[in-house]
Amino acid sequence: MIKKFVVVYMVLLISFVQFGQVSAAGVELNSPQTYEMSLSNTNISLSGGRASKELLFQVPDYWDVNNVKFNMDYKVSPLTMNDRSSVTLKINGTYLHSFRPSITNDVQQRLTVTIPKALIINGSNALSIEGDIQTTDINDDVCINDDEQENWLQIFSTSSIAIGHTNMALDGSISGFNEYFTGIDVVRANQSAIVVPEESDSSELETAIYALTGFTKTNSLDDKVIPILTYGTASLKSKKAVVMVSLHDHLPDQLKGLLIQQDLNNAALIQLVNTDQQPTLVVTSKNADLLVKAGRLIANQALMGQLDSETKVVTSDTDVEKPITSVNKTVTLTDNGDQLKGWRHQEKSYFITLPSNRSIAGASKISMDFRYAKNLDFDRSMVTILVNDTPIGSKKLTTELADGDTLTLPIPKNLNVSGNFSLTVAFDLEMVNDGCYRKDNQMPWAFITKDTILKLNTTENMDLLFNNYPYPFIRDGSFNRVAVVMPSERDNYTYQSLSNLFNLLGRYVEGNTGELHFYEDKVGESDLSDRNIIAIGTYQNNKVIREHNNSLYFQYGADGTGFKSNEKVSIDVDYGKRMGTLQLLQSPYESGHGFMAVTGASSEYYYLASKLVAIQGGIWKIYGDGVTTDKDSNIHSYRFKKEVSPEQSTFLDNVVQRGDILGYMVASILVLLLVLVSLILIIRKYKSRGGRR
Repeated sequence: MIKKFVVVYMVLLISFVQFGQVSAAGVELNSPQTYEMSLSNTNISLSGGRASKELLFQVPDYWDVNNVKFNMDYKVSPLTMNDRSSVTLKINGTYLHSFRPSITNDVQQRLTVTIPKALIINGSNALSIEGDIQTTDINDDVCINDDEQENWLQIFSTSSIAIGHTNMALDGSISGFNEYFTGIDVVRANQSAIVVPEESDSSELETAIYALTGFTKTNSLDDKVIPILTYGTASLKSKKAVVMVSLHDHLPDQLKGLLIQQDLNNAALIQLVNTDQQPTLVVTSKNADLLVKAGRLIANQALMGQLDSETKVVTSDTDVEKPITSVNKTVTLTDNGDQLKGWRHQEKSYFITLPSNRSIAGASKISMDFRYAKNLDFDRSMVTILVNDTPIGSKKLTTELADGDTLTLPIPKNLNVSGNFSLTVAFDLEMVNDGCYRKDNQMPWAFITKDTILKLNTTENMDLLFNNYPYPFIRDGSFNRVAVVMPSERDNYTYQSLSNLFNLLGRYVEGNTGELHFYEDKVGESDLSDRNIIAIGTYQNNKVIREHNNSLYFQYGADGTGFKSNEKVSIDVDYGKRMGTLQLLQSPYESGHGFMAVTGASSEYYYLASKLVAIQGGIWKIYGDGVTTDKDSNIHSYRFKKEVSPEQSTFLDNVVQRGDILGYMVASILVLLLVLVSLILIIRKYKSRGGRR
């Protein structure tokens, strides 16, 4: 059977080259390569006599690590006493290297340290940098007052980890391919892609987008997008991992010959083929609904990680749904607990994800369970909790509660926290005579237990502004009845624009049960009346944009070749032909829904507009409801909608938002009703007795 497959495969390989799917050299999974990654996007400043910083980096499971080097670019205070100062490195809790930092005025130093590969683990690795910078020449056992401003160590963002590795051959399973497809080296080199037919059916596009949302959740590189390409794209030859989405009738014959026999009228097939040349995950069916269901399965990455064979058959009975996490939720900050060690100021930060149009409401609170060392100066030691670096409360540490302390604090509504935010637990672990540098190594510590929880209640901001994007297209973690209207003429820029839009939207999707449909530009009004619309294209090739030009903030001129001036900005006739726009307005079909036009005079310019909402780092650059851009990266945001004064919340609104109060009131009303019924029965009972007497 194996020999037969090899013969068939070699015959098909010749024609496959003509199809454009296999590069001449193939994919050399076992070739040695080096991947260098930055550990921080910003410079890191450590101050004080002793300070530390933990940096994380990932090693994929399919890497066979050969060697690892840490390049640290740093500078220390010019007042540093070289013979008394040191910097120590640890990897995953194991001591790695110590050195005395060089002192040079305004010159950046580089230290290169080899990390034994035995200390590297697959998955997340932690590199700790601990600085003991002394600026005073003192004798042992002499107590001093440290000036934290002059004891500093600067670590530059150019510091990096370089990992020499060999990519292990794929094991032939869908789960193995799934991890490889979004591997950091593959995505950074732009060597993975989702492929659809050149004249894509709406079900094929919908399936591709569902698959994309799953992959974007596991793509750890925020600045890189996974592209959607068509069969004929020349760059497809260089890809090392391909997901091919197609109705069976649209599949090339070469691929059909590699698939197992299956009744595709009543099933969809997900099959991994061509693993030794260009690993390709084929997603196909003759049934459009089942094809989309297969895309929803890929969006459920928990299921994808469980598929240890090369095929998966999806039928109408296959359960593919991914549960949606409640927006009002209880968040466990740490699964196993977190320890902070060292005197003075020590911090642990947690990143909490929320939809950008969600704001923290009343009754949200942090309940922290923790313990700490007993060798502290309890007159000066405390713990503080901060939200987005703003303190919300503190508590003094005491010797009586050292073995088990708690702190519960409400999160103030007036912080106006919307979208993702950080929560920081900061300990000030002061010691008696902490200016005396002792040799006993009895460092103070604090431990945050796994029972620490954050209870979140949120309210929704439904203004149609890019400040709240991705609302209205994503709501409570799901696609919110989204209709994508494609242009009548499509090119590579069209599919790149589609990739940009849904790489970012996919990062906000939690479940796979929302509604998403694709339409041609000739779509009827009834199909769009109750949907949130994304229209991609130009005045000429998208009927929806053309028919509603008068509703746009940036309108096309009479000939439709470029934008004209409006009340916000003057636009030269020629410049109007060289710009792209994003416009977010009320749906022209039905109020209460949104309409986003991704448009420009040509496909190149609406592609430039789509890049503004492609990555999370870019969305923060725009605001309002109308944005323009051009080839020179001139980006301008405008607000056309008038600001409406916020309505004063009523007592009933506040009660509805406060689940605890609402429950209490319901219980109280039930008790009162019970008492009232009891009184009525008692009165009737004694009244009847009185009548007989």
